[in-house]
This record gives sequence, structure tokens and C-alpha cells, in this order.
Amino acid sequence: MADLLMKMPLPYEPKRKNRWLITFPADLGIQQWWLSTASRPSITQAETEIQFLNTSTWVIGRFTWESIDVTFRDPIGPSASQAIMEWVRLHSESITGRQGYAAGYKRPVELEMLDPTGVVVEKWLLDGTMLTNVSFGDLGMDDDSIAEITATLRFDRAILLF
Repeated sequence: MADLLMKMPLPYEPKRKNRWLITFPADLGIQQWWLSTASRPSITQAETEIQFLNTSTWVIGRFTWESIDVTFRDPIGPSASQAIMEWVRLHSESITGRQGYAAGYKRPVELEMLDPTGVVVEKWLLDGTMLTNVSFGDLGMDDDSIAEITATLRFDRAILLF
């Protein structure tokens, strides 16, 4: 039993769920301090069956990066609602019905995990990120909590840089 415990390094410091940032391109005006919750990327890999006689073997098929949900706090100023809606308008404009080119609305987004001193210890590049769902949240006269915006980020690929 003592041998098992000795395998753990003494200066062990785990990554923490509350030490992270998401950086959006500066021209979108989305501030890091607005973020409340998010998730790290996840991948689904399909399996392909190869049948031969009365047996099967398996190989990996197509893979898909799953979208992630991000929750933003919505301050009065600068307005998170306004900044996120401007990004939505690059996708689709509800007044005119026009849609944008993918080159105009798909953006690189970075997700970083931090150590206790604020140094980046894990960095993901979410390449070709776009918004698929945006909810500007519920309201209620009996609820004095902070207004929030929930957005679903769909990206083409997630690259773990380190």
C-alpha cells in the first residue's frame, strides 16, 4: 500500500474547474470576465464494423467534436447582450433575412486552464467556431439573481496545443 502512495509526486497540484478563461477575437468585444460556466471539448468517435464470415472486427470511423455550452453574465455596461448579438448578426440578420459568409462569422476561440498563479497550463484552440444557439435567459419579478446568456459554440476542430 505504501508503494502505491509513493507513485504520486509530492508537489501534486491538480487542475481546478474554476481556473479557466475563454478568449474571443478582440473585434467581437466579448469580455473574458463575463464568463460564468463552460465545458472543455469532447469528441465522439464512430466505430466501423468489418464483417468477415461469422466474426467482426472494428476500426475507428468518423469523429465529431461536440459543441460546448457557455454561460455569460450580462452586465449593463459593457453589454454582453449587445456584443453577442453583434456576433449573431454576422451569422444571420433577422431584420433583412440575409446570412453571412462562413469566413465572416466563424472565428478562432481559445480555452485556457490556469495554474494557481494564473499561468496557462492547458490551451485549446477551437478552430472555426460559430454560434448555433443563443438564449438571452429567463426573467422573473421574484428572482434577483444575475441575468445570464447561454450560447452553444460549434467548432470545426479542437486542437489541444499543450
